[in-house]
Amino acid sequence: MVWLRRTTHYLFIVVVAVNSTLLTINAGDYIFYTDWAWTSFVVFSISQSTMLVVGAIYYMLFTGVPGTATYYATIMTIYTWVAKGAWFALGYPYDFVVTPVWIPSAMLLDLTYWATRRNKHAAIIIGGTLVGLSLPIFNMINLLLVRDPLEMAFKYPRPTLPPYMTPIEPQVGKFYNSPVALGSGAGAVLSVPIAALGAKLNTWTYRWMA
Repeated sequence: MVWLRRTTHYLFIVVVAVNSTLLTINAGDYIFYTDWAWTSFVVFSISQSTMLVVGAIYYMLFTGVPGTATYYATIMTIYTWVAKGAWFALGYPYDFVVTPVWIPSAMLLDLTYWATRRNKHAAIIIGGTLVGLSLPIFNMINLLLVRDPLEMAFKYPRPTLPPYMTPIEPQVGKFYNSPVALGSGAGAVLSVPIAALGAKLNTWTYRWMA
């Protein structure tokens, strides 16, 4: 049954990594960086930090090796770059899609696991908090280095958007004053239970395959 257990683990890892990319396409990256700009930054931050932490901590606890979370984030990044290339092949500029910055946050999770001598609970609480706090900051820096995404949205509208969802000017400050602070705060709170879920999934998988 060892081969079945390992196959299940690796299959889950691949599925979560692919879903992370799909989440970026559907709920975050493409819409956020092109059509809605600042207005959905908080939602984007929460979705990305929680999706990163659930797969990263599952993979890291599965191997028990610090550094595995960073490897997982690298897989997510490569998948998104492939999708980015697909949009480029359709005639869009290469910076029309901006790949989120997952790797530094995953490195913090790995460092927490390593510094606490592979303490699972510390990885969940401290590591999950650090991922939620840091990911919005890294992504905002990433966004500020990109050519005006709203201009790109008007110049190259997404063909999948219905007419009533054409790009609009972002209303910064109307709903919140600091999207980074809100994204980091909400992400830090929600990433901890999601990290615990990822750790629990690891345990459940072993029980299913026993």
